Amino acid sequence: MKDSNLNISVDGQLLNAIFETAIDGIIMINNKGIILKINPAGEQLFGYAPGELIGKKVNDLMPMPDRINHDVYLYDYQNTGAKKMIGKGRDIVGLKKDETTFPCHLSVNEFFMNEERCYAGIIHDLTHRKKAEEEIIELNKQLEEKIKVKSNDLSTVVNKLLQTNKDLEKEISVRKKAEQALRENEIEIRTALKKEKELSDLKSRFVTMASHEFRTPLSTILSSTSLIENYNKKGEFEKSVKHFNKIKSAVKHLTETLDDFLSLTKLEDGKLELHMESFMLLEFCDEFIKENQTLLKKGQTIEKELPKENIELFFDKKLLKHIVFNLFSNATKYSDEGKVIKCKVKVVDNQLIIKIKDQGIGIPSNEQEYLFSRFFRGSNVINISGTGIGLNIVKEYLDLIDGSIHFESIVNEGTIFTIMIPIK
Repeated sequence: MKDSNLNISVDGQLLNAIFETAIDGIIMINNKGIILKINPAGEQLFGYAPGELIGKKVNDLMPMPDRINHDVYLYDYQNTGAKKMIGKGRDIVGLKKDETTFPCHLSVNEFFMNEERCYAGIIHDLTHRKKAEEEIIELNKQLEEKIKVKSNDLSTVVNKLLQTNKDLEKEISVRKKAEQALRENEIEIRTALKKEKELSDLKSRFVTMASHEFRTPLSTILSSTSLIENYNKKGEFEKSVKHFNKIKSAVKHLTETLDDFLSLTKLEDGKLELHMESFMLLEFCDEFIKENQTLLKKGQTIEKELPKENIELFFDKKLLKHIVFNLFSNATKYSDEGKVIKCKVKVVDNQLIIKIKDQGIGIPSNEQEYLFSRFFRGSNVINISGTGIGLNIVKEYLDLIDGSIHFESIVNEGTIFTIMIPIK
């Protein structure tokens, strides 16, 4: 019996120590919203002296109209059981004693004490985080401006290279066309970005992604062209080859990223037109695999399963190739070296069915519902480049042609994407 009482005493002391020393504010109220207890961190957070808040209404710590809404919510919950915050958390605004406000995150749970319903809230100050987010957004804006300046400088350097390196005229012309397309569509892209930035949840994520996806290849091109210029002045032309390849790779990455942005803009503006043509299914499959062998990492192989009958399709061939390319490139990108990429194609009941299976990192189960959302990228692909709009574009393409897409995925085991397109 003594041991039991001793344990209770120790547990009580431990809980009280946690309550008193917690970094976040902890507030306990009764079912009428009266503050029963608040820890020192909570008193300091709201600017009150020790014990000053005991017995006061908790909505005294809220600005209008939350102050009125809180009493209404408390009444509704106790009479209807409808939960809006109980067991959940959300960002709110707190009101200090000196009438200043601050951003914070509130988590609320209920408990019973002496058969009376009570509530405990944990309040985390978000002031520093919000300030940091604003600073990041401002830094990203500055980075965009710097990228624009660097892009203009890059045009001058590349034009010099065109005059002295005719053998690279074809590769560099691709880059010139990409830059010209970027300038011609600058207003259109900025309009699209402005619309997306109005969605606060996507704003920071998009700016960060765009600055990274464009800044890295542009920096590579600028540094390589500077080195090539120095090598040419010294007559060391053989040392330029490696940097030419870097420029070609960076230009290809920029072109693919730009294509995604342009496709997104055309879909939003309803300007995407289908260009139907007749082609044979097996020839299409062979052509696609040959064109995209370079996507494979070291040791990666393609295991294909094609129909025995060569079926004629009447479809937008370029659109189909874009859809399959996105899924195939993801399979190679998110799989390690030496893995097998399985491609299965069949026609069943006037449906073209294409399955692409990888042995990659997979998609976390709690994030799968967001997979086709614009700019969404899984938490396990942070260190792998990407825009987060490829699968969104694929989904919109398929919706446009009455097709569908499904997937199955297990983390660290792989993903299977299945697309179904009606054959008319």
